[in-house]
Amino acid sequence: MTYLESILKVLVIGLVLGAGLPALFATGLLAFSNGESADGTATARPVSRYVGVALFVFVGWVILTAVLWITRATIIHHTGIDLFPFMPAK
Repeated sequence: MTYLESILKVLVIGLVLGAGLPALFATGLLAFSNGESADGTATARPVSRYVGVALFVFVGWVILTAVLWITRATIIHHTGIDLFPFMPAK
């Protein structure tokens, strides 16, 4: 049963990060560009631009955290700094 649970966990995380992050990025693009018409004139919608930037920052933070999580053993080995002290290494 543990194999099935592990496979399901990987599947769920893969779906969330694999489809969710690009969807959030696309939503951020839509929010950031909202207010611009085809002829190039722009209407003032600063709230949607802030939402777009916030989504870009969130997606970037998730990607950076994932890269640091994957390389945490190497970072600990070379610098001695544990970036995730609340998550003990196995």
